[in-house]
Amino acid sequence: MTNLRIEQADSDAMLQDWQYVHNLVIPTAVLSLDEVRERAQRYQLDVAYLGDVLVGCTTVRPPTSDASAATVIARVLPDHRGQGFGGELYARGLTQARKLGASVIETVVWASNPDGLRFAQGHGFVEVDRYLLPGDSVPWFTLRLP
Repeated sequence: MTNLRIEQADSDAMLQDWQYVHNLVIPTAVLSLDEVRERAQRYQLDVAYLGDVLVGCTTVRPPTSDASAATVIARVLPDHRGQGFGGELYARGLTQARKLGASVIETVVWASNPDGLRFAQGHGFVEVDRYLLPGDSVPWFTLRLP
């Protein structure tokens, strides 16, 4: 284990850090701070730091009343990939999803993020869906743990 510190994004400064990671990793789906604040009301948003250096973020979308699947998304800034941080973020998100009652775990990965796709597949996720968002030309993958 590293000295990675993962905390719930519960202040504007931490929400801005979550927003920075999201917008850098997913530049076709840039979110405003107000949109991030709204997401924080529905989802568990966490940020990860190595000391005071921002490393990544997670999103855990809880199961809905009509589905048992939770979505766990771990994002690591490019300069910090390949150091085990994604695994730590993913493990925390997985624990949170299970505490929320999820019996099925999914993730979503943008096809332009081959590191994220390799990470998900390396952790046992398999593709169950592929789709395009309006205006996008690069697909998204929905992957599920079997």
